[in-house]
This record gives sequence, C-alpha cells and structure tokens, in this order.
Amino acid sequence: MSESGPAARYRANLRGEIGGTALYRALAESEPDPRLSEVYRRLAAVEEAHAEFWRRELAKVGAKAGVLRPDWRSRALAWLARRFGPQFVLPVVSALERRDSDQYDAQPEAVAGGLPDAERSHQRIVQTIEQSIPGGLSGGALARLEGRHRSGGNALRAAVLGANDGLVSNLSLVMGVAGAATSGRMILLTGIAGLVSGACSMAMGEWLSVTSARELNERQIAVEADELKRMPEEEEEELALIYQAKGLDEKQARALAESLMANRETALDTLAREELGIDPDELGGSPWAAGAASFGLFATGAIFPVAPFFWLDGLSALIAALALSGAALVLIGAGTSLFTGRSFAVSALRQLLIGYAAAGVTYGIGTLVGVSLGG
Repeated sequence: MSESGPAARYRANLRGEIGGTALYRALAESEPDPRLSEVYRRLAAVEEAHAEFWRRELAKVGAKAGVLRPDWRSRALAWLARRFGPQFVLPVVSALERRDSDQYDAQPEAVAGGLPDAERSHQRIVQTIEQSIPGGLSGGALARLEGRHRSGGNALRAAVLGANDGLVSNLSLVMGVAGAATSGRMILLTGIAGLVSGACSMAMGEWLSVTSARELNERQIAVEADELKRMPEEEEEELALIYQAKGLDEKQARALAESLMANRETALDTLAREELGIDPDELGGSPWAAGAASFGLFATGAIFPVAPFFWLDGLSALIAALALSGAALVLIGAGTSLFTGRSFAVSALRQLLIGYAAAGVTYGIGTLVGVSLGG
C-alpha cells in the first residue's frame, strides 16, 4: 500500500537528502585539493543533518523511515565525479541545489527548519567553487568543447548533446534512405558516410571555434599588456576597483593592487583573470582536443543506427536499428535528466519521441522520393 499525504512527501525529501549526502561524500573523496575536500565533507554533514530532520518528521506522523538508498541521479553523479573529477558535475550539483531550495520554499516544515536558506547557501558555495576552477574538466578533452555545446552548460551537457546530435541525425539519414527501398548494403554505406562526414564537420566546427576563441583571448591579453606598459597607474586603479567590488575596503584593495603591480608578469596574469576573465594558461583550451572530443561524441551517437546493418539485412535490420537507437535515446534522456532535474521517465520518453518523430518524417520523405523516382 502506497503512502500519501505528509509521510510520502517527507520520505521523498529524506531520500533526496540521503542522495545529497552520498554525492557530497563522493566529491570529497575524489577532490585532490584538501581544502575543497573539507568543504565537501562539511556540506555532506549538513545534508545528513537535513536527512535526520526528515526522519524526525516521519516519526511525528507515525511513519518509519526504513532503509533508503540514494536516488539514481545522485549515484550517477557520484560515479561521474569519481571518474572525471568533482568539477565535471559541479554545474549540475548547483542546479540541483537551486531546485531543492525552490521545492522547500513551498513546504512549511522545511521553512521552519531553515532548510531553504541552507540549500541556497550550498548553491552559492558550489557556484563559487565552480567559478574558481576554469575550464570545467581540468586536463580533459570534454572540458575544451566550445561553441554551442558550452553555452550555459558544462562538459556533461556537451557530451550528452554531442552524442544526441550524431544519433538523431544519422538515424534520420538511415531511415530516409530505408524509406526509398534501397538495399541494406546501400543503407550501410550511407550510414557510414553520414557518420564520418557529420563527425568531421562537427570536429572542424569545434576546432575553428576554439582556435578563434584562443586568438581573441591572445589579442585581448596583448592589448592589456600594452596598456599595462603605457598606463600602469590606470591599470593599478582598475585592479583596486576590482578588489573593492569583491568586498575589500578601499585601503586593502589599493594595497593589494600595489603589491601585484610590483611584478609586471604577475600583474598581467591577474588583470587577465580578474578584468578579462581569461586564464592565460588555458586561453580557451586546445582546439585539437576540442575537435577530437567532438568527433568522438558525434561518432558514438551515430554508430547506433548503423551497427545492425553490418550483420542483418531487410526488415530485421531496420527493426534492430530502431530498437538499438531507441535504447540509446533513452540513455541520452537519462543523461539529460541529470542536468535538467526532470524525472528519468519524462526525459527518456521525450527524447524517444523526438528521435522517432525525426526518423518517421525522413522515412516518409524517403518513401515519397523512392516512389517518385521509381515511377
């Protein structure tokens, strides 16, 4: 018999806090910086205190907490953090904290216990850590992705969208050719051609995007170096104003700016980071790493609709391609739900319907073209 009313809500909140505890512990375990690791441990302790809060609320209404495991999203993010590092999942963690605080705002028990303010505090802490670590996945190719995959997102979002591009576009291509009633061998050749051409196009686009970003950053730093040489007083004043805006009083800000200006290289590095928001050591990442990552992500998605045609033919190959692509679309939907906060079922179903709708449209067009040319 399923629970209803406050008990069900309390149990859902408890499971979320258990997931948060496990996630922050995973971040602490995988964080190489001992200071940040300690921050994550403290956040985990707060999440555990929140879990105890909801256990007490359950006890008040006569319900037992039972044995609860972290939800699948928390387990997936914890695995990704251990595999790729905490910074890989920080943007998603920040979004989840914001969602939790919004949900708690509508719950009087949570408001009375101060939980919304605590969750917002967690979000600010995570955002501060995220902003202090440029480039996302440090040292990894995924973090170097630029262009539309980086807009408002992160390496995890880039990976999901890159694979989705390859899957949906090549599934549509394969279904369009299949609709024209061509042979299985022709469909296979077309699918491989679509995979290679699409992956090369994406790789070239990412290479150009990152190269352009690097060139722009280099130009901005060169201009800043020239201004530092010609107008050191003005640059020192800019630094002082920046540190005042960060919360230092005027005397402290001016003293810090003067200290930094004593060394031109340090001053230029600081101005690039603080004024321009550019990491001189990264300059936007490696264009070759970005291109290779984009190629691999697109190709990974694009292989699913093609693979069955290597060993099957006819209707059986087509059904297998749709089934395999459907499974991949569900996985991509799961990946999407990690950073959107939506339920797995909603995200997976939406992704499946969109992918199959695109395939259905191209299949219909292929059928019409095949009939027209055949007639």
